[in-house]
Formats: sequence, structure tokens, C-alpha cells
Amino acid sequence: MVHSHSRRTFLTLTGALAAVPLLGAPGAAAAAPGLDDPAKKEIAMKLVSSAENSTLDWKAQYQYIEDIGDGRGYTAGIIGFCSGTGDMLDLVQLYADREPGNVLARYLPALRAVDGTDSHAGLDPDYPRDWRRAAQDPVFQQAQNDERDRVYFNPAVRQGKADGLRTLGQFCYYDAIVMHGDGTDPTSFRNIRGRALNRARPPAQGGDETTYLHAFLDARVWAMRQEEAHSDTSRVDTAQRVFLRNGNLDLTPPLDWQVYGDSYHIG
Repeated sequence: MVHSHSRRTFLTLTGALAAVPLLGAPGAAAAAPGLDDPAKKEIAMKLVSSAENSTLDWKAQYQYIEDIGDGRGYTAGIIGFCSGTGDMLDLVQLYADREPGNVLARYLPALRAVDGTDSHAGLDPDYPRDWRRAAQDPVFQQAQNDERDRVYFNPAVRQGKADGLRTLGQFCYYDAIVMHGDGTDPTSFRNIRGRALNRARPPAQGGDETTYLHAFLDARVWAMRQEEAHSDTSRVDTAQRVFLRNGNLDLTPPLDWQVYGDSYHIG
């Protein structure tokens, strides 16, 4: 069950963060493991899944698909790829490139046609069934992983490291890109970050990391409240902000948090 999902006045995020000034010397945060450390990345996947799907079992979400009524068409997969925002089209195209003739390839014309809308034209009635069938295919699972990394995870970690942020800060960036995308609208990741930079300096500019992250989370909450579907800000208030207040800037387990009133634990 996706609660509030996704975001995104969409983006094509290939290179989109190149438009955001990268701050600080390369490798500014290289001393400690970042969010791209395999163990930390697994934590990140579980944290996002707790907010997006009410479970820590993120790998069970390859087969997830439904229209949650947020105006973005079908939301599906491990990161909530949307038929209305372009990232689902890119994913299915990648899958078709890697495995021609797969069960989803025939929907590519329809996905191109509905991009930017909430329409199911050309997708119903069989697309959800065929998505779930495709999700049993390791090739499709890997395609989901790779698109998640290309569009969301890698740009967030890259920008976080450039800003001198440790693992928690990199995760705050990642969760924001997952929900809001990185388009040009006021609530996109780059503009959330811009609001934060107007109030505080990140470590790469000589600022205090905790102070800057509070400013970023304040800006994130503002952005979430601009859309009714995101008005519950617990994924910030009772999760990320808890870790920050505890001084856990490296996301070191054990971790305890709540989202939408449900409690979670990573030992």
C-alpha cells in the first residue's frame, strides 16, 4: 500500500543535477562510509519502503502496482515508478532493450501516449497483471534497481557528498528526490535544497552539518505541505528528524522510527 507517494512534476534526471552547483572539493565526505556503502544502502531501501509501502521488505515491491489516485497514473515497483511522470516509461524501455519481446514491451506505445497524464489508455485491463508477471523476471528486477540508482539514488548521494554530508544527509536528499523528483517546479529537490541554502551553509561551505540538515528538513516539510497527498510529514518528523536529533549522522543501527503512526526497527 503506497500512502502518499511520489512526487514529481517530472524530470528527466539524467544529468539534471548537473544544473545544481556542486559544492566543495571532490570527495569531501569520503572519510566515512556513505549511503552507497552496501549496508547503508540496504538501510536506505528499508527506510523508504517503510514510508512508501508500510513494510521493510522492499524487495517484495517489484510486483507492486496500483493507481493511488494522485494524478500520476499507475504507481509501481520498488520506488514508485509512475506512468504519468516518465520514469516508468524509461524503465520499461530499458527492460525491452535488455530483453526484447518481454511481456511489457507491447505497452511502450501506450506509455509514451499517457506520459504526463493520469490516463490508463492502452494499458487497461491487462497491464497490472503483466507487470506482476514481469516482476518475477530477474532481468526486470535488475532494471528496476538500475533505474532507481540512475535517476534517484546516485544523484542524491553524489550531491550529498559534494555538500559534505554524511550518510544521514545523503539519505535526506535521496528521500526528497524519491518523493519530489528534480524538476524545475518549486517543490522539486533542487529547489528544496535551494531554500535550505538560503538559511544555512552545508559542511562543504564551512557550515554546521546538523544546522544545515534541520534547514533542509524544514524546507522539505514546506514542500510536502504544498500537496495534499503529502500533507502527512511523519517520514520527516518521526523518522529523519529523530535520527538527526539523536546525532546519528552516520545512520548507525539500531534505528527506531515511525511513519504514519507505524513503528519500525533495524537492529
